Amino acid sequence: MVEDWSGGTRLGESIGVFCDLWGVRGMARGAVVVILSDGWDRGAPAVMAESMGRLGRVAHRIIWVNPLKSTPGYAPLAQGMAAALPFVDEFVEGHSLASLEELAGRVAA
Repeated sequence: MVEDWSGGTRLGESIGVFCDLWGVRGMARGAVVVILSDGWDRGAPAVMAESMGRLGRVAHRIIWVNPLKSTPGYAPLAQGMAAALPFVDEFVEGHSLASLEELAGRVAA
């Protein structure tokens, strides 16, 4: 049994670890970085903001794909998503094959 099931992820921490291991070394440097997540982060919003800021300084563009964005009435009110948005260049839907095809075009642009 998973103790923290349905509790969100530690997305801010994970992005920070990615930056530590790969961001500065070049994987993200000058790249279009795609994050596919609903933004439900169970960590502190300040950690998300710091990690996204670090990622934004090395990446060319950050595209956040959120499967919930297409839901009528959706607003990015989850603390993690709200903390990440200032560092996101494009915030797009990711709920269907058509939206993922559109994403491919955005990445290629």
